[in-house]
Amino acid sequence: MPMFIALTFVTGVVDAASYLKFGHVFVANMTGNIVFLGFALAGAQGLSAITSMVALGSFLVGAFGGGYIGVRNAANRGHILRAASTAQLTLIAIALILALVVSEPLDSASRYALLVPMALAMGVQNAAAQRIAVPELTTTVLTRTLTGIASETGFIGGPGSKFGRRGLAVAAMLLGALVGAVLVLNVAIAAAFAVAGAIVLAVAIAAHLLSGTQAPWIKA
Repeated sequence: MPMFIALTFVTGVVDAASYLKFGHVFVANMTGNIVFLGFALAGAQGLSAITSMVALGSFLVGAFGGGYIGVRNAANRGHILRAASTAQLTLIAIALILALVVSEPLDSASRYALLVPMALAMGVQNAAAQRIAVPELTTTVLTRTLTGIASETGFIGGPGSKFGRRGLAVAAMLLGALVGAVLVLNVAIAAAFAVAGAIVLAVAIAAHLLSGTQAPWIKA
């Protein structure tokens, strides 16, 4: 599904921005934040337990909201994606406005002000992706995707690696991370948020246009 590939790209963009500008924390990859939290609690330098916990807490609240959206629109996958993308876009827009106002390098208050809405937004995205359940496209986690590519290949008698879809997911996140890093390092963090917001807007519009007419969007 092209829209989920696009959202995987968004994950790469926003995680690059958050890791490079918020102090070694992710807004989408919560596995990384759990690990960082453990490192921080052990006293590792350059990591903040509070920052990791704020990201985790905000993401969970966003996922709760995304779950609510999924329940309310359960009969139609397109409506789930449209509503979730609209909520996600609103949160990214808030972060974008804040990013345009604050000065770089970011101080502690500015980092948290940007971190919270972005982690909320990615929680919404992940909850919607889980509800819609497109095979091999979680939009965030690639460990299982990479495992499937290697462990299910036909070379060892497996069912097939499904490299097309899985490979696209890996490439999308890699490219998103590259683009996000280039933007935050050479332009501004607002530029990365603007790109992410534009893609989410396109996904919301596409979901709105397609969900009412195409049978695959309708749940049995």
